[in-house]
Amino acid sequence: MKRVIERLRRMSQTTKARLILLALVMTAALSPKQVEKLGDNFQIALPVIALGCSVVNGETGDFMLRYLSQWGVVQGSKYALGDAAINRRPNGNSHGMPSGHTATAVFAASNLVHQCITGNPVVKAGVILTAVFVGESRIYAKAHNIWQVLIGALVGWLGDRAFRRRSLARWWRRWRG
Repeated sequence: MKRVIERLRRMSQTTKARLILLALVMTAALSPKQVEKLGDNFQIALPVIALGCSVVNGETGDFMLRYLSQWGVVQGSKYALGDAAINRRPNGNSHGMPSGHTATAVFAASNLVHQCITGNPVVKAGVILTAVFVGESRIYAKAHNIWQVLIGALVGWLGDRAFRRRSLARWWRRWRG
């Protein structure tokens, strides 16, 4: 396994970007041609791809800590809000705030854009649009409203960007003066 990871580390950015694009295309090709199901599959594929990137970059622990933190925020808020109107889904069910599918997809897309495909604007755009599609699929399926999706996107993005070792170290230095 170490040999495989070492070979992946030595791959060019272009090759890594092509592999990410191939994974997204294969997810679309193998998924049922229904908006909700395709969104469900992309919200799984994006974090799996991002985790693979983190393994190759030697950042598995950091990735998992950030992912589990954002997942905890999503699940915690769904239960903390209880029967509040903001937590009601358009289909009448509860536990809608925020959209966990969207949070997961945006978290992974942010990680991929900043850590794996830094030099490829076309694949970056594809990854971002895939995360946007996941959020849209939740609205289309009446599983969430626009606000639940937008808050999910914000939670996912903050989960990726705000809780990095480097960002925490910078915050600590500023706070200490």
